[in-house]
Amino acid sequence: MNVDQVRIEKPVNAPWVKKYNAKVVSSDEAVKIIKSNDKIIVQPGCAAPLELINAMVRRKDELRDVQIYHILVVGDIPYVKPEMQGHFKHKAFFIGGNARTAINEGRAEFIPIFLSEVTMLFKKGILQADVALIHVSPPDEHGFCSYGIDVGNIKTPAEKAKCVIALVNKQMPRGLGNSFIHINKIDFIVEADEPLLELPQADPDATDEVKQVYDNIGKHIATLIEDGSTIQMGIGAIPDAVLRYLHVKNDLGVHTEMFSDGLIELIEEGVVNGEKKTIHPGKIIAGFVLGTRRAYDFIDNNPIFEFHPQEYVNDPFLIAKNYKMVAINSAIEIDLTGQVCADSIGTKFYSGIGGQVDFVRGAAHSEGGKPIIALPSATRDLKFSKLVPMLKPGAGVVTSRGDVHYVVTEYGIANLFGKTIQERVRMLIEISHPAFRNELTEYAKKTYNI
Repeated sequence: MNVDQVRIEKPVNAPWVKKYNAKVVSSDEAVKIIKSNDKIIVQPGCAAPLELINAMVRRKDELRDVQIYHILVVGDIPYVKPEMQGHFKHKAFFIGGNARTAINEGRAEFIPIFLSEVTMLFKKGILQADVALIHVSPPDEHGFCSYGIDVGNIKTPAEKAKCVIALVNKQMPRGLGNSFIHINKIDFIVEADEPLLELPQADPDATDEVKQVYDNIGKHIATLIEDGSTIQMGIGAIPDAVLRYLHVKNDLGVHTEMFSDGLIELIEEGVVNGEKKTIHPGKIIAGFVLGTRRAYDFIDNNPIFEFHPQEYVNDPFLIAKNYKMVAINSAIEIDLTGQVCADSIGTKFYSGIGGQVDFVRGAAHSEGGKPIIALPSATRDLKFSKLVPMLKPGAGVVTSRGDVHYVVTEYGIANLFGKTIQERVRMLIEISHPAFRNELTEYAKKTYNI
């Protein structure tokens, strides 16, 4: 981008403006600071600074063994392509679909870690970022830029990085909270006026039968959410289904690692107001947003939102301080004893640990809290049950059987907390898909003396 084409409006007499102007360069000029063997931290999700990423990749022939760290990024990540081997190596804290093949083929690598501890790697100096690539709003009158739609996964690493390159984008909203960086802390500025990445929630492949499955799951979960609860939920069909059944609730709060567009209507209706929250009352606490322009416009300068680094948002001890904390997470499969696989399909890595355990444990220790694992009872083609006799060989146990309380499918709710193995087995078979119940029952009789 030609920097002369974008002019970020700045106060004429502010003392920081001269420094700001001196730091404005093109993206190609900015990334010249990157050297072979450097460690790069990238602002992830829909906030990924694609212009900076692409400029870095254009230098591939000059670079060797550059390591790139982040959780999933929406959009193209060219440094995982086969021709980038030897030049770049992506190390993922959470795997996006665009990195999955590269990781399972060995061209990229996966770091299994709780989301609450990702940023702690940088805070404690276990990982040291040479360069941070960030994407921020224009500065306010005091020279502070907001990290906008992803604060949680970048603020702490950027503060510890040796060099910070910022894409300052007119279209990045100003998210509030512990979400700012002053231009004095930025080394190079690339100005932009371009749309942000979006992640719409509609599933074009969902049949009416599939939609009904998720609708039933959402309906069951909603019965567990009492007035005055504080909720956490991620992204996808299950959270969206739950939200549709919360319009009749009152005084809900939100403390969540992330959210999407589905939350907006509940805020506008006053269903989510945070008035009964026991920590940060009246505020929605979050780390990042994965959504569309509708969500981005809604958070802009909106004081109901407070964005914080992920080591704060996902701290189980902080989560537990919320009264009636309800955590809603999903799984790839669950065995009949309650072990939850959520990061791999057998030995093939699929996603990551993320914040599931952070919130499951936080909700479990909340007064009146409810940790929930929700999933369809079977695959869409009904070839496989998702409630299984044993996890696939090599499958990762993200949430242990000792952590699991509520399991929800379209066929009902099983509360496994305090139950024996035999009781758990019976309860999970009851909410399995009817096509697999006989098979599961036969296995249970032979293995668990049911």
